[in-house]
Amino acid sequence: TAFVSIMRGCNNMCSFCVVPFTRGRERSRDAASIIKECTDLFNDGFREVTLLGQNVDSYQWMDPQNHTIISFAKLMEMVALISPDLRVRFSTSHPKDITDDVLFTMKKYDNICKYIHLPVQSGSTRILQMMNRTYTREWYIAKVDRIREILPGCGLSTDSITGFCSETEEDHQQTLSLFEYCEYDLAYMYFYSERPGTLAERRFEDDVPEEVKKRRLQEIVALHRIHSLKSMQRELGTIAKVLIEGDSKKSKEHWQGRSDHNKVVVFPKTGNLKKGDYADVFIESCTAGTLIGKCK
Repeated sequence: TAFVSIMRGCNNMCSFCVVPFTRGRERSRDAASIIKECTDLFNDGFREVTLLGQNVDSYQWMDPQNHTIISFAKLMEMVALISPDLRVRFSTSHPKDITDDVLFTMKKYDNICKYIHLPVQSGSTRILQMMNRTYTREWYIAKVDRIREILPGCGLSTDSITGFCSETEEDHQQTLSLFEYCEYDLAYMYFYSERPGTLAERRFEDDVPEEVKKRRLQEIVALHRIHSLKSMQRELGTIAKVLIEGDSKKSKEHWQGRSDHNKVVVFPKTGNLKKGDYADVFIESCTAGTLIGKCK
């Protein structure tokens, strides 16, 4: 597996974030160089690439030969067409920018993984406005609904920040209820920590006590653990296409890899399979973080 940077910087001015100040404005990379890098990686034996950017959905590059604009959906299609054996992932998406074109391109190609990281940060519209996230709670939920309409069963992960400036108990409950609605497969959860030089540091008081931040964070984490286990249990009895990444952490007699939905899968070594091969694995059991099965 490999990571391929497709752009630098960020034009979004989220009030808690230093990226626009440290990495500058968005700069999309030459599409031809991205395709060449991905092709070279595939020819060198890599079987999965993750297209990286602070906000990949805003990727845009003008082809100087025919003066056409290459969007992120088009770029992703170009990478997918390198080979059906090259698996394609991407991160990160900003909810306001992920388009139907991206979703329909994901649906069209089997080798584009059906997994989207869609940071929400908060379930409260008031807090989202203070964060300058440029969407409301209702708009985010509608985007999740659209993803599930076009890509049923698509894996979904998120980022959340609890205890942002002036966050009330009601705001926190709205975040919990949004987690209940979305039932994320994976979540990266933090309590707010003020960063020097950000808009939030200049404009708002970091006024939520740390013990309150930590308590609210633990409530979000506990809820997500329930959803994570449910997500794993939904895979029982299904067949997952797994890219073998190497030996299992616990046993050299087992392979470990990831499914299309970005779930870790462990299964016994059989036949002539090797690292970098794909295997169809029947899922027999699970933990909250791992699927366990056997080759079909």
